[in-house]
Amino acid sequence: MVIDEVCGAIVRGDSVKLSSFATFQVRDKKERIGRNPKTGEEVPISPRRVMTFKASNVLKNRVLKGHLARKGKAKARP
Repeated sequence: MVIDEVCGAIVRGDSVKLSSFATFQVRDKKERIGRNPKTGEEVPISPRRVMTFKASNVLKNRVLKGHLARKGKAKARP
């Protein structure tokens, strides 16, 4: 049910902030020229809406702490 509410808000274009977790936002991107990496040919990229995810500092710190703990345990193993 929570996921449905978050998805609904994002589809409407609203920002969703989950305290101590992250912020989800919808952003409009303008048309631009891209390049095909294989051929180098320039191609237009159509305008679109994209969702962005920005992790909170609380989440970032917990991920870093977990990574460092796992890294320390890996070194302790023979």
